[in-house]
Amino acid sequence: MEKAWQLPGSRKDAQSITRDWQPSDRPLIEGVHVKESRNVIKGNGFLTEMYRRDWLDTDQAIEQVFQVAINAGGLSAWHAHGFATDRLFAISGSLLIVLYDGRPNSTTHRLVNEFRCGLARPTLIVVPPGIWHGVHNIGHEPAILVNMVDQAYRYEDPDHWRLPADTSEIPYRFSNPKGAADALG
Repeated sequence: MEKAWQLPGSRKDAQSITRDWQPSDRPLIEGVHVKESRNVIKGNGFLTEMYRRDWLDTDQAIEQVFQVAINAGGLSAWHAHGFATDRLFAISGSLLIVLYDGRPNSTTHRLVNEFRCGLARPTLIVVPPGIWHGVHNIGHEPAILVNMVDQAYRYEDPDHWRLPADTSEIPYRFSNPKGAADALG
């Protein structure tokens, strides 16, 4: 029912979170794990847990940890691994992390997940092999993303597969990117 103050084409927002601040009705891609963390305010700043083994039902090792700085408006898309699992955690700035399930035998084949995270909303996102992902800095300052991978980078035989940000193979478009970069390694 249209109200007198509504303008043509306006739409009501759908629920995005529950009253306990958890995402509502967002099916996750098969194998993806998401764990929001909270900042603990201390007398001299704050502490944020980035990863705890007991957050996940896996004993996958962490073989390498690296950080990526992404400039304001910067975009790194699309990227996937055949064997490695990424554990992404934004430690500064505001990032949009988008996942796409291109695995034909997955129960969530062709599903897209979007996550907005960063300093204000710390979140660990576990990305299994075969999931395409892109990272867009949606803030006005550089953002830093930490990746804790279960398989160290193989310099002689990289487990990295790439597609351009505007590929027609993935049904998602990033808005206003300043240009794609290979910022995830």
